[in-house]
Amino acid sequence: MDFDDTEDEAAWRAEVRAFLPTLPPEDEPRTRQARLYDAGFVGVTWPTEAGGRGGTPMQQAIVDQEMSRLGLPGLINLIGIGMCGPTVILHGSDDQKQRYLKRLLRADDLWCQLFSEPSAGSDLAALRTKAVRGNDGWRITGQKVWTTLAHLADYGILLARTDPDVPKHRGLTMFVVDMTAPGVTVRPLRQMNGDAHFNEVFFDDVVIPDTERLGAPGDGWTVALTTLMNERLSLGGGGTAIGPKPETVARHVAEHIGALPADRQALARQELGRGYVAALGARYTGYRQLSKLSRGEFPGPEASAGKLSSTRLARDLTDLAVRVLGGDRRVAVSRDGSDTWQTMQAVMPGMAIAGGSDQVLRNIIGERVLGLPAEPRADKGVPR
Repeated sequence: MDFDDTEDEAAWRAEVRAFLPTLPPEDEPRTRQARLYDAGFVGVTWPTEAGGRGGTPMQQAIVDQEMSRLGLPGLINLIGIGMCGPTVILHGSDDQKQRYLKRLLRADDLWCQLFSEPSAGSDLAALRTKAVRGNDGWRITGQKVWTTLAHLADYGILLARTDPDVPKHRGLTMFVVDMTAPGVTVRPLRQMNGDAHFNEVFFDDVVIPDTERLGAPGDGWTVALTTLMNERLSLGGGGTAIGPKPETVARHVAEHIGALPADRQALARQELGRGYVAALGARYTGYRQLSKLSRGEFPGPEASAGKLSSTRLARDLTDLAVRVLGGDRRVAVSRDGSDTWQTMQAVMPGMAIAGGSDQVLRNIIGERVLGLPAEPRADKGVPR
């Protein structure tokens, strides 16, 4: 595992550190992303012909680390940059790349990922949204759910069933869908913290031109694997934390632990210590992933293991903070003063589902890392 920046990485980090403090704090999210892109800090690893910088994964990781260090919010179009864009780059036509990619990087257009359905979440290939080919293109009918930012998105990548007579993994096709097209209905889903970042999306005879197809008909699962692989890399950890930073929790606990009874103080210190050790483990798992990327190697199970450990750690730390500090205690000074430990605690269960549920990640680690017997799949090879 490599802990030190190379000479080139150190120079890049210095460049990032010099620029980030110049961002106006009053910028709204799209404007901030446009400024970052114009400075060369968005889509760092994307090829130059796709509007990116043609840089290395380590350079992108350094940008992420430095933004996290300063407490800057993540990019509003993270799903587009981390998942949708790479799918278009690999499987899209030249026309699609020309029309979509630079606007995506600048956040001129926001994107969402239309995969999960009410009966097809962990088992994505069991989806039932159908696409029927006609003279005017493809007509889409069905429903998606848990679609992050669909209520703000201009476009999305949609996985649909185009052939019900073949085994489920072989009858799928991927499309780019205009989220303002007639027949698209987005209904936000209210979360425990009061926000509505997730949505259910309905498609009622929505027409998608064949020119908006990604890959060949029936090759949707292969295209989807590109998206899912990039999703794991986006969420699997690279030395940055999911949820609150352990240092933030430790600072707030240290300031308020004296108000607890002596026995509760001892328990809180034990839990904080366990959390901090777990945080170091998650962080170094991310560093192993980055070390592989910096050497030109492809990460192994670190992405799944990193995401699994990071979400569990985030839940444990927010639970501890609420018990010690009280639910209405603010996490830190936020622009609108609304961020409390309790609202953050309410977000964490969703993180155990987003980007692959904990159960799915445990199956991946058990089967592909530990060599345990595969979970029985009675419908494998059966047409839908």
